Amino acid sequence: MCSNCDYTIHGRQHHFGWDRSIPPVATVTPGSSLKFECVDSGSGHFKPDSTVADVSTLDFSKVNPVTGPIYVDGAKPGDALKITIHQFEPSGFGWTANIPGFGLLADQFKEPALALWKYDAATLEPALFGKHARVPLKPFAGTIGVAPAEHGLHSVVPPRRVGGNLDIRDIAAGTTLYLPVEVEGALFSIGDTHAAQGDGEVCGTAIESAMNVALTLDVVKDANLSMPRFTTPGPVTRHLDAKGYEVTTGIGPDLMSGAKAAVANMVDLLGKQHGLSAEDAYMLCSVCGDLRISEIVDMPNWVVSFYFPRVVFE
Repeated sequence: MCSNCDYTIHGRQHHFGWDRSIPPVATVTPGSSLKFECVDSGSGHFKPDSTVADVSTLDFSKVNPVTGPIYVDGAKPGDALKITIHQFEPSGFGWTANIPGFGLLADQFKEPALALWKYDAATLEPALFGKHARVPLKPFAGTIGVAPAEHGLHSVVPPRRVGGNLDIRDIAAGTTLYLPVEVEGALFSIGDTHAAQGDGEVCGTAIESAMNVALTLDVVKDANLSMPRFTTPGPVTRHLDAKGYEVTTGIGPDLMSGAKAAVANMVDLLGKQHGLSAEDAYMLCSVCGDLRISEIVDMPNWVVSFYFPRVVFE
């Protein structure tokens, strides 16, 4: 992987949270290519022999470790950091969990649940979910960002203007991401790699999986971005589109309530159609189903839809 990378940033060189005072682990010139070794979002807590009991011992002070930070010469506030993602090298092991108190339907799913995944890291063939389903894979980094201007330690959990825990499935190989720079050198870090995720990551976890990432860092002077933006190299859902979708909706005056209703309705539908437990259906929705805002202009009610790819069961 990345035989011509200028730097390798090892997995032990990671941190928790965003803080402009964290010393950079490397200083690079614009245009440098780097290989990052990324730890999974649970800091390696889950193993192939883990059980659901291990969900309760997850250390939340060590979630979403990000490898870095990297100081990019010449990057200054007002510039944009241009990140061109070249390749992912997955580990072949992953996990998905329902963590009590976390996730879109936390009020309905109060007990822990855990799914362990083994997949072919070379071919990325769809990964088996028990006896019920095969999930198409699309590796990406869930957390990718630069240091904020505000002093102090900031949680890695919420997304920010400077990136962070974006959990955007389409920031994958071939994508170019632009992030607003708020401190000199940008201080770039990356982690929280996923083998697959649905748009919305509704139960709070995807197929969380350690992997290496190859990318190039560059600087766009005076870009003055207000928020992250990115460009994809082509279609973004082709790995899911082949057999169409089952779609449920949530309709009402509140988008969050609509989102919850759409997902809950899909959990019920998958249980009826495929005999899945509610917990399994919920986790499966998180790794391959997509929440979409279908209509937001016909007041007072809006439409949120949940798209579940039929290819998973066919």
